[in-house]
Amino acid sequence: MNTTTSVHWHGIFQHRSNWADGTAFVTQCPIQPNGSFLHVFTAPNQAGTFWYHSHLSAQYCDGLRGPLVIYDPDDPLAHMYDVDDASTLIVLSDWYHQLSPTMYTGPFVPDATLINGLGRYAGGPMSPLAVVNVIQGKRYRFRVVGASCDPWFNFTIDGHNMTIIEADGNEVEPVVVDSIPVFAGQRYSVVVVADQPVGNYWIRALSNHPNQTFDGGQSSAILRYEGAAIQDPTTEHGPYILPFDESKLHPLDGGGAPGIPELGKADVTINLVPGLRGGQAQYTINNVSFVDPPLPVLLQILSGAQHPSQLLPNGSVYVLPFNKTIEISMPATDLTAGGALGGPHSVHLHGHAFDVVRVAGNSSYNYVNPVRRDTVSLGVQATNDNVTFRFVTDNPGPWFFHCHNDWHLHNGFAVIMAEAPSAAAVQESKVAPSKFCVKLSLFLVLSYMTVLLRLLVGFVQCFAVRSVTLEL
Repeated sequence: MNTTTSVHWHGIFQHRSNWADGTAFVTQCPIQPNGSFLHVFTAPNQAGTFWYHSHLSAQYCDGLRGPLVIYDPDDPLAHMYDVDDASTLIVLSDWYHQLSPTMYTGPFVPDATLINGLGRYAGGPMSPLAVVNVIQGKRYRFRVVGASCDPWFNFTIDGHNMTIIEADGNEVEPVVVDSIPVFAGQRYSVVVVADQPVGNYWIRALSNHPNQTFDGGQSSAILRYEGAAIQDPTTEHGPYILPFDESKLHPLDGGGAPGIPELGKADVTINLVPGLRGGQAQYTINNVSFVDPPLPVLLQILSGAQHPSQLLPNGSVYVLPFNKTIEISMPATDLTAGGALGGPHSVHLHGHAFDVVRVAGNSSYNYVNPVRRDTVSLGVQATNDNVTFRFVTDNPGPWFFHCHNDWHLHNGFAVIMAEAPSAAAVQESKVAPSKFCVKLSLFLVLSYMTVLLRLLVGFVQCFAVRSVTLEL
């Protein structure tokens, strides 16, 4: 590539490989134009649907994104489906006719919805649509990836119900629905039975933006039975009578949130309040807008920084103790003056899956068998949503926590969870590749030389001013 970039592996925990997380200014410096960065990591005890994307600015909006699947040879739900391969991947995304650097301040209005990279737009040509081929009578595991930069999509398949069996790489007890809201960063596996007459059926992904339509095949792909004519479907959507309810998703293994099962009884509780400085178009968390630090946070930790006061950016780094239960709550604030407009916001935590003890659209708390995932919608203030989740700090390193609307992230909607910094420094110094460590050392030396030079210049200037004052 002829531009700077980085690549993040969304949903992969990166145990003992925080350096390979691919997050620019958090775990690494951006990869320079025509440069390279070798990611080496393992994913023990992980299987399911993930994805990769650029993690620099809003770059993935321009197309650097794609699915990543880890297949489980011992999948306990394998008896529910016959087909699960590359042909059953369904990636939902938005597309813009402008490049992202021209759109940082909005409006963020996609020109088209793409399914598996294909789509149509108002006034555009009747270009080919993505086709998912099926054989009547077979059962398919469709892996649906929310790879959008801004909107969420209502995902449906005309004439077919869907049985949810996975959310964000975590298998769940099967739940039958006929529509699913898929937010940016989220993934679902659904089992669909090809039990309808041979024909073509619309696959639909209607975004939450106003004035969306299916006219002319927009926001659509095609489910095509073997033996059907090669043509666009004529099927109608709805009615939808099996609505999605996130509170009905429960881990297949029983799950259970860590810590004392009462609100506020975790080892560490943090309330993160999102906001928006309207005049500056800057999103904030607890009144602080995230800005890229001059030195990636992992490099700061490797150089000895441990305390929040030592870590940049100021006010955006939360230091967490090792092996403790953390409870995060985030109220929806879109109706409050200075609140975070543009929701519902989906937020993602790197390095972990978390137990969502209170989901959007529900005021109750579930510590017994809450859904476990890595990306969750914060909902809306109209329903008094205050999404709350828990996780255990068993993965040392700095982990990004941010809105997965990439425009909002670019404009400051993020913080860093610096998990057990002292343990992270010891761990990462041992496992990071030698060439990587050389680059880190060189970068650190150059950075500190720059800081010292600035201090020296400041001292000289200050001394000069004092000398002039004395002479006067």
